[in-house]
Amino acid sequence: MIETHKLAERAFIVGVKLQENSKEEVEESLSELASLVDTAGAVVVNSFIQARHGLDSAFYIGKGKVQELKAYAEAEKIDTIIFDTELSPSQIKNLEREIGKKILDRSWIILDIFASRAKTREAKTQVELAQLNYFMPRLTRQWTHLSRQAGGGGVGTKGPGETQLETDKRLIRTRIQKLESELEVIGKQREFRRRSRKDEFKVSLVGYTNVGKSTLMNKLCNAGLLAENRLFATLDSTTRIIELENKKKFLLSDTVGFIKKLPHNLVASFRSTLEEVNDSDLLLHVIDISHSNYKEQIATVEKVLNELGSEHKKVIYVFNKSDNLTSESFEDKSDDKYKDNSFFISAQTGLNIDKLLARIIEIMESEYQTEVLDIDIKDSKIISTIHSMSEVLEEDYQEEKIVIKFRAKQSTIDYIKSLVA
Repeated sequence: MIETHKLAERAFIVGVKLQENSKEEVEESLSELASLVDTAGAVVVNSFIQARHGLDSAFYIGKGKVQELKAYAEAEKIDTIIFDTELSPSQIKNLEREIGKKILDRSWIILDIFASRAKTREAKTQVELAQLNYFMPRLTRQWTHLSRQAGGGGVGTKGPGETQLETDKRLIRTRIQKLESELEVIGKQREFRRRSRKDEFKVSLVGYTNVGKSTLMNKLCNAGLLAENRLFATLDSTTRIIELENKKKFLLSDTVGFIKKLPHNLVASFRSTLEEVNDSDLLLHVIDISHSNYKEQIATVEKVLNELGSEHKKVIYVFNKSDNLTSESFEDKSDDKYKDNSFFISAQTGLNIDKLLARIIEIMESEYQTEVLDIDIKDSKIISTIHSMSEVLEEDYQEEKIVIKFRAKQSTIDYIKSLVA
């Protein structure tokens, strides 16, 4: 994985308010950026928002504001200036030249956080691929260390008169191809694991970052996941089996949290991990009901789910941290349009967790049907498949056939019937 520049301790963050943006929306986004910067390990010294009719193609903000930033950064010993949107390569170059300080953007910060939090081989590969695709157009002469990673060098790898910049770009392209191949292999392994548990009822936790998904998963199954009050505390998709008292069970998966302005390269790289969502029978959309902009966070998550093709999945809206609400605010929020398919819970205290679990079981039970099939006694492979993919209730052995009564999801029943036909 690429080693990104370690953030300086003193940072200044910048936002822009266009005519179509409300002041509250921009302030909330800048506040979220401050949390991201804190998570990345820097201290936000100050910030400002500039109101503009349009963005400056050269500097993003106005030239006058650039000079103000330069003077402030020098006076207050600011080392890093961070913008609350993705800057173009030319904007970064122009701003660094004018101000003389390191210029970063929101995407860079998010990638930096993901790089520090990735633990598994899959997450590390996904993050590095996103980093390389992001840094490629912003390349300067600083990437020769990649030759060791990419396996470059040797006879015939350099053309006559090739510049160092061209060499570095070629090394990055080679590395990107290698990472994409690795992710393809990992994706096939993930698909094999999914097929091997085809008839299990699958539930996935989705939601904005830092809403309490990992805390809820720990409460439901004692998963022992990291659950801290920082953005993107969990990157890797984790799946656990939830055993119920009636010997029934379902699979519960925790997924990476979403956030506004998530870098496109990161969404693309994590698509294989997020496929866990598409493979689910039920989504638990966890929401921090105590957050002032929880409705906007809902919209952000639903937008990503639509991009993944998961908009038609069954969803329970889980309004977490409801123990932080006053009686008056609780009444206001309980009139939300999602109330007919929602639960107000506290993953921290366990409030209404039993009711949520009962609803999951109810939906799970409705997904399963009972089927009876006559199978030729010689078709041992089909009989074995029924046993491995369903709950066999009764078997009646006759002269040349076996009558099997079994219970499974409709999709599994259809698959077994296709084998018999």
